[in-house]
Amino acid sequence: MIIYQEAVPGRDEFFDLFSTTGWNEEEYHLSPDQLYQAINHSWYMVSVYDRSSLVGYGRVISDGVLHALIVDMIVHPDYQGQGIGRTILAKLIQQCQTAGVKDVQLFCATGKSPFYEKCGFAARPANAPGMQLKV
Repeated sequence: MIIYQEAVPGRDEFFDLFSTTGWNEEEYHLSPDQLYQAINHSWYMVSVYDRSSLVGYGRVISDGVLHALIVDMIVHPDYQGQGIGRTILAKLIQQCQTAGVKDVQLFCATGKSPFYEKCGFAARPANAPGMQLKV
């Protein structure tokens, strides 16, 4: 039974789910404590459980008025293709719309843009504002 909660998942269970993406090994190299600190500073989040196992997650970083950024959209590989990601994203967007946030953007993992395009997002034009700090 799939359950959606607006709650911070446990530190270790989030680390385990985050690890399924490969992002931590490839780029971030964060400890469970660091990742847990990051998600605790979210404006809004959705955690998805199958019984007691965390199988999905998504969060919004926002000022609650003007800008919102959807990040860390994760569905465990064994649960992909079941509509969980679409439901998480809908809940995140709904929260932004309810608050009246004017600008909603998202980080998209490589190869996942078709999913987000089906959900109403579009790639930013090359001449659009926005840059990323190289570290």
